[in-house]
Amino acid sequence: MNHVNAIIVIFGGILLGAAAPASSRDTALDTILATFDWDAHPDLRGVVVLRDGQMVAERYYNGETAGTLHDIRSAGKSITALLVGIAIDQGRIHGVDDKVATYWPETGGSAIGDVAIDDLLTMRSGLAAFDEDPASPGNEDRLDAAPDPLVFLRSVPRADPPGTRYRYNSLTAYTAGVVVAKATGRSLADFARRSLFQPLGIHRWRWASDAAGHIKGQGNLSLTTRDLATIGEMVRGDGLYHGRRIVSAHWIRAALTPKVVIADDDPYADGYGYFWYSKVQTIAGTAIPVSFASGNGGNKIYVIPSRHMVVAITSSAYGHGYGQRRSEAILKAVLTADRP
Repeated sequence: MNHVNAIIVIFGGILLGAAAPASSRDTALDTILATFDWDAHPDLRGVVVLRDGQMVAERYYNGETAGTLHDIRSAGKSITALLVGIAIDQGRIHGVDDKVATYWPETGGSAIGDVAIDDLLTMRSGLAAFDEDPASPGNEDRLDAAPDPLVFLRSVPRADPPGTRYRYNSLTAYTAGVVVAKATGRSLADFARRSLFQPLGIHRWRWASDAAGHIKGQGNLSLTTRDLATIGEMVRGDGLYHGRRIVSAHWIRAALTPKVVIADDDPYADGYGYFWYSKVQTIAGTAIPVSFASGNGGNKIYVIPSRHMVVAITSSAYGHGYGQRRSEAILKAVLTADRP
């Protein structure tokens, strides 16, 4: 997602959140995070660890600070999934069985128009769209290069019956963002601001738009590492944050429940829900289920219910496989050092 043509920046009061008091810091976790100061690659940015909603460890690297906005790349897809759920909670979208054309009538008669929202959110649209194949008609680079991605979307052909095959692609996440915008009558960014970010106390962020001015629901959302952790904490709370209902518990559970087994396609995940991944990590002989958002370069929101924890990681290792390996190594190191 390197073709960023327009940026929407939303600024409100700057609320970065105070660092956790010394009494709540976990020195063992702080020590673990400090070991990554000597990582071989100078592109790790930040790690924030929450336990029961309290910040217990935090560290920044290579010039990053608590206030730096960072492009989380495809981890933004998981935020788009939350916005779909909020639109359903508000009655703007009736349900995941609805077709794209229900909210975007111009797609009627096209392959994308006949795709159910459920199949968008699980990467099973059936479209000829596969980001790992440069020759794919719906490849992400082709989407980014299109002068009007909405027109481009309507031209992408079908390769398989919807719901039958998992193929990772950004086109379907972009479509999910368009559906939210069409259903709510607001831009995706404005809906996110009103319905997700402001209620969570997130007031500094930016979300890139495409050549035609449409927000990129497939990624290129920039947040601070702390605010990434805040979103994770809301997800860990089944949609509640500081006693306020942000997303229905039903939707959070649906989004995190694996719908597709992807272990053969992804070495870092076992299953895929609604733009959220899952994997069972084994730490000291104990199986620990983890749900997570994931973006190119190693950007992560790890949600670990059994440990009452959230681990947010920002990284700029874009296009490098070690970024994903490093983030999983950080997660495992934190889980190993954590004292349940």
